[in-house]
Amino acid sequence: MERLLCIWFGAGLLRPAPGTWGSAVAVALGLLLHRLGHFPLLALATGLVILLGFWAVRRFTAGMEDPDRSEIVIDEVAGQWIALLFPSFGFWMMDLGPDRFPWPGWVAAFVFFRLFDIWKPWIIGRADRRRDPAGVMLDDLWAGLFAGLATMVAAAAFHIPLML
Repeated sequence: MERLLCIWFGAGLLRPAPGTWGSAVAVALGLLLHRLGHFPLLALATGLVILLGFWAVRRFTAGMEDPDRSEIVIDEVAGQWIALLFPSFGFWMMDLGPDRFPWPGWVAAFVFFRLFDIWKPWIIGRADRRRDPAGVMLDDLWAGLFAGLATMVAAAAFHIPLML
């Protein structure tokens, strides 16, 4: 069960770039969750996958010298969903229906998440260098937070001049 969760039901076995595949699958599932229950369902699912991720990664990687294996993508799912929470919350607050998640929001969240997950600046890189099961999850959670913030800054940079 832990392995199945860690590889996110096979997404982590896709090649090349399993992390990108994991993020892409996460975006598709995140959009579906948003459509089914808007921001509250996506937030609940994000919290659940974070908890499951810490549990599953710790159990699956027990005894491994390097637990940060490329096929483990539950961390990408958690981080990508954190990034998606930002535009999802904005659309929810604007009272857009759950069937509305305009493409710039999810595309920006995906691009920024992949950027921060690969680049690993500051605290993201520090978490990645832990080389333990918690670090496997933490670097992507931080990347998701920074990606969500960057998505909102990009949205503001685009929309504020239109309002002037």
